[in-house]
Amino acid sequence: MTRALLGMLPFVLLLVAYLVASDARLAENPNDKLLPSLSSFGEAIDRMAFEPSKRSGDYLLWADTGASLTRLALGVGISALVALVFGVMLGIIPYAGASLSPFVAAISMIPPMAILPILFIIFGLGEVSKVVLVVFGITPFIIRDLQQRVREIPSEQIIKAQTLGSSTWQLIIRVVLPQVMPRLIAAVRLSLGAAWLFLIAAEAIAATEGLGYRIFLVRRYLAMDVILPYVIWITFLAFLTDLLLRYISSVAFPWFHRQTAEGA
Repeated sequence: MTRALLGMLPFVLLLVAYLVASDARLAENPNDKLLPSLSSFGEAIDRMAFEPSKRSGDYLLWADTGASLTRLALGVGISALVALVFGVMLGIIPYAGASLSPFVAAISMIPPMAILPILFIIFGLGEVSKVVLVVFGITPFIIRDLQQRVREIPSEQIIKAQTLGSSTWQLIIRVVLPQVMPRLIAAVRLSLGAAWLFLIAAEAIAATEGLGYRIFLVRRYLAMDVILPYVIWITFLAFLTDLLLRYISSVAFPWFHRQTAEGA
């Protein structure tokens, strides 16, 4: 209980600081848009989430959320699958690691935002370019993390499996994957922040719906009553996703959470 209260304390202090600053600015200028009142937030949330758009008829917050989560799920899912395949391959097969590890390391050094125009040229302004940006942004780091995790598997386990006649495929299935899968989930959890960053950036530049698109659309009107709730909503979604992945990992791999601090 005490730990939970201490964890909430910074949020409460931040809210109090905002309310004090907002009241001070609104006292000087009731039309100030920089720090809206809580009532303004309530009206904006009601308008975006519970009133259909006059232009499209959609409930904008939910339409934007669905579009962004779909793109994020595709990007993170593809990244996890690709990273699992290449991370295990580079970690367990010496020749593959020697030939491809420098290439993966070089790719991981390229700023993903620098290639966004290239992705738009190659894949167009549709959904594919946004998903590819997420994949390009987080996959190399997950690959390198998993490769290192595979190499940390005790050599005694590898030798015993080979002594018992295991092929490379059997070694991967029975020895490597059971130990790597929880670490894959941990790596994905650590990459969620970057994935959201790349997604929001792509949506801000070329999209017709999405959380990032809406934020950058209303910024021209200084609509902080919309922008701040959207930012808080994105943060909540990221936190919820992380919590879900942690729960899945704790249920599927309880030994990982008991033995290491990474599962926390």
